[in-house]
Amino acid sequence: MKTDSFRGRDFITLLDWSKEEIETILDVALDLKRRRAIGEHHDHILRAKSLFMVFYNSSLRTRNSFEAGMTQLGGHAHYLEPGQIYTPALPGREVAYTTERVSDVARVLARMGDGIAIRCYGDPVDWEYGGANELMRNFAYWADIPVLNMEDDKYHPFQALADLLTVKEKFGTFKGVKFVMSWAYSPSTHKPRAVPQSAIIAASMLGCDTVLARPEEMVLDSEVIQACENYAATNGASFEVTDDFKAAAEDAHVLYPKAWAPVQLFKPPIGEDDSELAQEIFDSYKNWKATPEYLARAHPSAIYMHCLPADRGWEVTDEVIDGKQSVVFDEAENRLHVQKAVMSLTMA
Repeated sequence: MKTDSFRGRDFITLLDWSKEEIETILDVALDLKRRRAIGEHHDHILRAKSLFMVFYNSSLRTRNSFEAGMTQLGGHAHYLEPGQIYTPALPGREVAYTTERVSDVARVLARMGDGIAIRCYGDPVDWEYGGANELMRNFAYWADIPVLNMEDDKYHPFQALADLLTVKEKFGTFKGVKFVMSWAYSPSTHKPRAVPQSAIIAASMLGCDTVLARPEEMVLDSEVIQACENYAATNGASFEVTDDFKAAAEDAHVLYPKAWAPVQLFKPPIGEDDSELAQEIFDSYKNWKATPEYLARAHPSAIYMHCLPADRGWEVTDEVIDGKQSVVFDEAENRLHVQKAVMSLTMA
């Protein structure tokens, strides 16, 4: 397809993009990955361009994959840490001489660079579900350069792209692939919904037979569930939600067990703002864990996926995450390639 329509666009959620456009991004990512593997350089694509990265949260893979990606494309990534700059804030959340309104930050950075990438979820927005996504979209409203979502409290689109690229490399197709996104136990309740929601959006959009396995308290956004049901119907695939951890793994090709917060952790109107209750709920599902026995239920060619960092010993055993069916480091590497693809298409 023609890629002129990609230029200048924000990348906040896969829901804003068509299936054909996502397939194009994956094709470009594979091409860039192959070219780099044979020693070809593509530092002309974003030569002399700048990406401003605003990190409200800590990061290993996201920060380094964006910085490395911009370097490989010939540009430069600027790391901006709230607290070291005037913290970008929405109206009503401003503190004198400490914050700066998002509308002002976005317009200043847009005059100086070619893209703004943001990571924000959890504590910076007081665990108000959707608050970080609102901040992200406010940046996009005021900036006339692409705004890229490095993870908010609703979506993690670049992780989802890396997941898709990994599935494509391992199976060569999405049709007929049973993709199981499952909750898994962690001692920490403070985990956003972004990864599981983006994973099931991506899998169902591209035509996988998608299963969401979660305890009843760990429901996901109803709008996301509706979108997945619509994608499955359009693709002639299936989408299922279950509270049976072990049964969901039967004959699966992709197992993706990961913790996310129960609705009780979030503030009203989405949740109850009850961290003690959230912890009590979490601790009642300690048997939701990726073990060799769990993996054995899946298809013989099944792969184990995780966005990382994984809570080893709680979400997953060492035997699984370090085993031959684990593709977690392929996923991590593929963050680099899909991000380069999106930056090349939107910022060039």
